Amino acid sequence: MKKKLVSVMLSTAVAATMLAGCGGSGADSAADTAQSVADAATETADAVEEAAGDVADAAEDVAEDVTEDVADAVEEAADDTDYGTGEIKVWVADNVVDFTNEQIATFQSEHPEFSGYTFTVEPVGEGDAAGNMITDVEAGADVYAFAQDQIARLVTAGALEEVEESNAEAVKAENDAGAVSAATVGGTLYAYPITSDNGYFLYYDKSVVSDPSTLEGIVADCEAAGKNFYCEINSGWYQTAFFFGAGAELTYDTDDEGNFTKCNSTYASDAGVVALKEIAELASSKSFQNGSAAGEATNVGAIIDGTWDAGTVKDLFGDNYACAKLPTFEGADGKSYQMSGFGGFKLLGVKPQQDDNKLAVCDALAAFLSSEDVQLARYNAVGWGPSNLNAQQSDEVKADEALSALAEQLQYTIPQGQYPGEYWSLATSLGDSVISGEITKDSSDDDFMKALEDFQTTCEGYAQ
Repeated sequence: MKKKLVSVMLSTAVAATMLAGCGGSGADSAADTAQSVADAATETADAVEEAAGDVADAAEDVAEDVTEDVADAVEEAADDTDYGTGEIKVWVADNVVDFTNEQIATFQSEHPEFSGYTFTVEPVGEGDAAGNMITDVEAGADVYAFAQDQIARLVTAGALEEVEESNAEAVKAENDAGAVSAATVGGTLYAYPITSDNGYFLYYDKSVVSDPSTLEGIVADCEAAGKNFYCEINSGWYQTAFFFGAGAELTYDTDDEGNFTKCNSTYASDAGVVALKEIAELASSKSFQNGSAAGEATNVGAIIDGTWDAGTVKDLFGDNYACAKLPTFEGADGKSYQMSGFGGFKLLGVKPQQDDNKLAVCDALAAFLSSEDVQLARYNAVGWGPSNLNAQQSDEVKADEALSALAEQLQYTIPQGQYPGEYWSLATSLGDSVISGEITKDSSDDDFMKALEDFQTTCEGYAQ
């Protein structure tokens, strides 16, 4: 092409020279010659530009053809992959068995390359799945849902395969931070999040509470209206909202058999004193009622509760129904603290497989069942709150005030891990000491610290 263009330009130049040599003399002849040269140059430039455009278009066409050919080849290669045959067992909660079967049918239609596999869905709840898997990994499900507090046990028992690398990148990018953290052990992602809907937040009557952002304001509004504010301070679950919010820690390490090996606690600290003082301060209010079950509450202005009671609270408050994240509180040290607590998540795990092809199918199924579209469909079917960020921003989920409040609150919580059964009873005793008046807002710092030292020492004893 370049040689052809050069030839055209040379021919034009020779023609121009001949015109100059054969023309008449004088200014008119010179002018005519100059004009002829200019016209020839313009024509040459236009020809070059047109040819260059033709070259660019041809190059673009070639690139598009190559890209399409490569994509077609990759797709064809994937379709031609022989994944063999096999059976895949799936465990999910009883109330989503039908839903899961419907989604798997869609999965199969979208992946004909997996046609050699049959899928069996069995009703095993998230609370039972981990225990069953640990008891007999080989006989357990290939893909199963479980509660996040069991993940460490499942990893140490060899019942969870690491999430495939490309899937892991998608999981981390597409789900909220709390759910990703719940699915991670030692920096490695071991499960696919499917919900972010287990935790607690504030329900309030907006005709009573004018500003739900501070605990002091909520209590003052309830007192002024003669309404009750419910908070279960003698529960090891709800109690952590104050302690974790103030910066105290309480977690446990376990060994491969699930035995508690270490208690990580800083309750006996300045942060713990701030938290326990605030609990005592709240208990001193005439509006305070100990509890978290909306169905058992009366004369309610506000209550700390979970999504499971949303319907009950809606009936309770009617048009004044409102929800918000937990409030902040001003500690005895004059600092402001955001109430925290535990968060709960449902996860989907894949059992390690000896057959790499079967593992690939299990990974693909887990990624599908935890995808944005399926999480949103699951919410619409059974009301489970999604962990997928886009699903959380969907119109239907955002319209769910309880889930929206919980999603905001979960940013300030930690995933609940494993705790000894005795911990829950001990936490109840600590709260009861406040309710009974053994510890009051007027107790000395030494009394608060003594109660927390006894509590922490006992907690540590559970791991010895």
